[in-house]
Amino acid sequence: MRDTTVTKIDSAHSPKGENGEKYLASGKTISMRMWENEQPTDDKAEVARPYETVGYVISGRAELHIEGQMVLLEPGNSYVVPKEAKHTYKILESFTAVEATSPPYQVHGREDK
Repeated sequence: MRDTTVTKIDSAHSPKGENGEKYLASGKTISMRMWENEQPTDDKAEVARPYETVGYVISGRAELHIEGQMVLLEPGNSYVVPKEAKHTYKILESFTAVEATSPPYQVHGREDK
């Protein structure tokens, strides 16, 4: 039997979420998104999400403020935001990163929480 679950997503045609993220491939237990050319800001609200996030910085710099700690994110860095951890990002320079979330963040309106 041939596996028909393999898909290819062309990010040039990916839909965008309300916060500017680009939705990439998504499976039953994990999904990907890309934050592309996010511009400097320090007014992002602190949030706690019902999913775990791992990310990889492609370009730019940002501070990840998480549970009382600050982590500087630069190209080549990867990071983890545990489920329900209170966090926010301060973008220092035009920032691009790819993140994977488990369970998928966009299922059942999770991106709105």
